Amino acid sequence: MDERNVNRKKLPHKFDYYVLLFFLLAFIGWLWEVVLFYVTAHAFINRGVYRGPYLPIYGVGGLLLYFLFHIPGKFISRLRKNPLWVFLLSLFICSVLEYMTSYFLEKMWGIRWWDYSSHFMNLNGRICLLGAVVFGLAGTALICLLMPCYDKVYRKLSAGWRIALCLLLLLAFVADATYCAIRPNVGYGISWEGDK
Repeated sequence: MDERNVNRKKLPHKFDYYVLLFFLLAFIGWLWEVVLFYVTAHAFINRGVYRGPYLPIYGVGGLLLYFLFHIPGKFISRLRKNPLWVFLLSLFICSVLEYMTSYFLEKMWGIRWWDYSSHFMNLNGRICLLGAVVFGLAGTALICLLMPCYDKVYRKLSAGWRIALCLLLLLAFVADATYCAIRPNVGYGISWEGDK
């Protein structure tokens, strides 16, 4: 293997790789929650703090898992190839993120966007066993199945398209976040307080 190929492999991905991954995962999370609510409550609800079709907690959680499982080294490489370890670490990391996000949102706006108090094995209503297992399964699917597909699609897009898409998504997100910092998305099915 020549030196140029070795150095190329050590270079981190470009910024647009992570931005597009964030929005893809945030959209998948939004879609999951909308479908779940539609099936259980028979209503279309735009879940989350923001108005757009994304839930940033899923994007952040997915990026955290991506970075964790792509730290250079043989130990992490072995973990990444073992679905049980990927499941357990995903379960733990995403549960911590969900707990901290719930706490932050409640302190910031005085509103709970979810409450698992009625669920089996919950912690202060912020996280529960079922949610943790779902996050573990989703993290395993992300690392073991989705990332190889994402890499292929990313490489097929031209740099110009990737940059344009990133700018568009970031501008929309900043505008949405600015608006929702003042008027967060609340109401029936969106926040726990809105359901009362």
